[in-house]
Amino acid sequence: MTSTSTKKKTAKGLTYAEAGVDIDAGDKVVDLIKPALRRTHTQRVMGQHGAFAGMFRLDFNETLFKRNYRDPVLVACTDGVGTKVKIAADRGILDTVGIDCVAMNVNDLIVQGAEPLFFLDYLGLSRVDPPETAAIIEGVAKGCEIAGCSLIGGECAEMPDIYEPGDFDIAGFAVGVVELARAVDPARVEPGDILIGLASSGVHSNGYSLVRRIVDDAGLDLDKVYPETGDERPLIEVLLEPTRIYAKPIVKLLSSYKVKKVVSGMAHITGGGLPGNLDRALHDGVDAVVDLDSWEIPPLFSFLQEQGGVDLDEMYRVFNMGVGYVLIVRPTFADSVVTKLRRYGEEPFVLGQIARGKGKVRFK
Repeated sequence: MTSTSTKKKTAKGLTYAEAGVDIDAGDKVVDLIKPALRRTHTQRVMGQHGAFAGMFRLDFNETLFKRNYRDPVLVACTDGVGTKVKIAADRGILDTVGIDCVAMNVNDLIVQGAEPLFFLDYLGLSRVDPPETAAIIEGVAKGCEIAGCSLIGGECAEMPDIYEPGDFDIAGFAVGVVELARAVDPARVEPGDILIGLASSGVHSNGYSLVRRIVDDAGLDLDKVYPETGDERPLIEVLLEPTRIYAKPIVKLLSSYKVKKVVSGMAHITGGGLPGNLDRALHDGVDAVVDLDSWEIPPLFSFLQEQGGVDLDEMYRVFNMGVGYVLIVRPTFADSVVTKLRRYGEEPFVLGQIARGKGKVRFK
């Protein structure tokens, strides 16, 4: 009698990796970015690397680190980098957009008078390539170091059905704190206050849909050096110059005036340019009068305008035109503020002044 085996052959089942998501690659990234995250941590960061959520102490019991917030207000914001990431992804330059992501958030945060505390990032991409993904996140960590905040967590989402191979997007979330009595309030802006501008490092992270259209329509070579930009680097490097982070000098400035509130308003100049951002720092009874002769527009903007045939009004509406941040200060303290900002490494310039009006930005 012949016996028949009842053992059945088991077919290999479909795996997550075959569906396009590599868990092992994600774990590898977590290990690769650990040193970068640690560099941003202070004694106020709690918990272990890779935990489900980050922990941050607002106050210390230890005398050395005691903050003594009497009436703390948490300030939070979120933002991304926009289509600047498309240029970075297409050219495989991945170590700068993380700095942009931090900048776009903390520069908004400090407008309220807040000190940045911690940051979290979100990265969505087609496929996790550990070295490339780590390079992006290390850029975020670098931005946090510049800003003086801690990178305490984030999310890396591998979604091949959403993103084309090589594409990715990055966004972030920042939290800061300000004493209620020291929070910036547009109601405090008065006629006679002085506008002080801080230079941008280029286009920053707004208007890149227009920049990319200009590059395509004009047939510009991203690998070529265009002297008209005022830069000796290839155009790709000029366009991917990271957004300036103003956090440390602004926090130092605000903390240097312990009693008097010499800064009555601030604005981060992003999409919408000076007209669309400076007005957010005003109330309905005043206008910001900007002197267009008070600073020299960087050659890069003139180059983009000429190559794209863009109207000057549109340029001011889309780009920062060389002004990345604006402070509104009491006139008797304007010279003091300028001196301090220079000491902190900035190159401030008087941009104009506040006049009676209707909450608008006027050019003269």
